[in-house]
Amino acid sequence: MRARTSILRLLAFLLLAVPLRGTAAPAREGIGVVVIDAGHGGKFPGAHYAGVYEKELTLKVALKLGAMVEAEMPGVKVVYTRKTDKTLGPDLASDLQARADIANKAGGDLFLSIHVNASRSAAASGVETLVMGESPKEQRYNENALFENNRDDLIDMSDERTAAIVRAYIQNLQFTYGQYSLALARCIQNSYVKDGRRSRGVKPQLLRVLYATDMPSVLTEIGFLSNAREAAYMKSEKGQNEIARSLLRAVKEYSAYVARCRQAEEDDGELPELPEDAPEDAPGEQPAAPDAGKPAARPAEKPAAKSAEKPAAASDEPAAEAKGARVYAIQVLASAEAMPRNASRFGAYRGKVTEYRSTGRLSYKYCVGRYATRAEAQRQLGAVRKTFPDAFVVCCRGGKIVNEK
Repeated sequence: MRARTSILRLLAFLLLAVPLRGTAAPAREGIGVVVIDAGHGGKFPGAHYAGVYEKELTLKVALKLGAMVEAEMPGVKVVYTRKTDKTLGPDLASDLQARADIANKAGGDLFLSIHVNASRSAAASGVETLVMGESPKEQRYNENALFENNRDDLIDMSDERTAAIVRAYIQNLQFTYGQYSLALARCIQNSYVKDGRRSRGVKPQLLRVLYATDMPSVLTEIGFLSNAREAAYMKSEKGQNEIARSLLRAVKEYSAYVARCRQAEEDDGELPELPEDAPEDAPGEQPAAPDAGKPAARPAEKPAAKSAEKPAAASDEPAAEAKGARVYAIQVLASAEAMPRNASRFGAYRGKVTEYRSTGRLSYKYCVGRYATRAEAQRQLGAVRKTFPDAFVVCCRGGKIVNEK
């Protein structure tokens, strides 16, 4: 009970303390401080198979990545959460918080946590990158493997009060750096695919370490230790160098994206579109993992949906709603203060949002589309989540968001 109370206090503090700010680097420049987190360490070894430990592989890749950033990105400061095999806290919750504290104190422009995946199935393979958020049901086809390996790293949402605080934080996150976390994650997955890795996609996940970091943050799984061929690839010097090189390319591309966003905000222009989604293999596919010498062939690309696509609304006029009829919309952001409809934070939906009101601290809700039925709104949700991964369907009446029941 004492542990749960402490966690709740921490969650409440983080929710109220997160400032609505951009990243630390000056305008028209990209990133200035990169925080690299080698997952696990010390008495928290992570996944381990055949005498190989996750904490060892993540540290090797982290150090290689840091050296590459220092060599090829002059002026960018590299901060490590650990450079040796050590524990950062007496228990796992303290260890994860210590990593976030290091990043926050450094004023990082991005937080990149490196991990190794594992599954009960030896056939599971591929790379994936996680952002802070709650997984929608339609994206859970391979979440079992992820949950097995990260069980202790996840925020427990079984308590209703904790769940309410976390969900409010996720909404608040969209105003600060949610878009940037998603951009970084897509840059990473795209870079993996260019090097022939199998993409398992970008996914929202309720990870403690991402929750506690006050900057764009992602956690990337560089392969499956439970897959013999991927394990051999990750253990090899060549494999580690290639993985680090993939991550370096992603950091460079993300830095350029940040610079373009800052310039657009200064010019009061349209924000650049998010990087496209990396092609993702179908749920049932299990292509061979890369061996120690050469990555697997690049999977066939699928057409990427454009994030600027506008959902097909049932009506552009709120006449029916004004008369008291119930309609549905897709909520993309929530705020404690009113925002102009053309605010740059709305990205591709700038000027296309509708403001609704509700109770609570984040009482201003911003939605896109207007639909006669929940089913119609649900069909458009996937397109909106290309820009706002935590978007969801809400029920509206008389300019307010209401309980559907």
